[in-house]
Amino acid sequence: MNDPTHWEKVYQTKSPDAVSWYRPHLERSLDFIRRAAPDRSAAIIDVGGGESTLVDDLLVDGFTDVTVLDISSVAIEVAKKRLGAAANKVAWLVADITEATLPRQHYDVWHDRAVFHFLTDPQHRAAYVRQVARALKPGGHVIVATFGPEGPLQCSGLDVVRYDADALHDEFGASFQLVKSDIELHKTPAEKNQQFLYCFCKMVWTPA
Repeated sequence: MNDPTHWEKVYQTKSPDAVSWYRPHLERSLDFIRRAAPDRSAAIIDVGGGESTLVDDLLVDGFTDVTVLDISSVAIEVAKKRLGAAANKVAWLVADITEATLPRQHYDVWHDRAVFHFLTDPQHRAAYVRQVARALKPGGHVIVATFGPEGPLQCSGLDVVRYDADALHDEFGASFQLVKSDIELHKTPAEKNQQFLYCFCKMVWTPA
């Protein structure tokens, strides 16, 4: 997961609509983000956003403070090119989320679809959760989508961890209140079904 060269190769060799997690629009993500952030000035970070069209839809929806982070510079450049002049309205970060330097208590919403399940090392998962706790504002929301209990065991040639709602929430701990969870059956570009689990949580305690 943490090897940038792996992901650069993925995005260099596959078109944006050929990767297994591609959807034209992330409807479930958008619904949760709108629920978490009725104020369109809310600060949102999309972790692993890469080539995803979520940033396009957030801008169309009127959100004005959007950050997209991805480990792949190739994926970021694809998104910038697609957006054209609108890319200037977005903050772009190329970084490994477990090591990235993020502003403290800055974001109202943390969104991640299909990153966390690649973190098979418990230490990397702990580092990720520390990043969330540090970067979210008090009372902020985190939306994480991983492969569900019946999801695949591998993706893009890498092992993944599958979760049910309790197991995913346990990774984040008592600082985060589980507001809602949903199962989504995602159809890949290759016409295969993948089970995704969405967890929508609110941070109820902020570390010192």
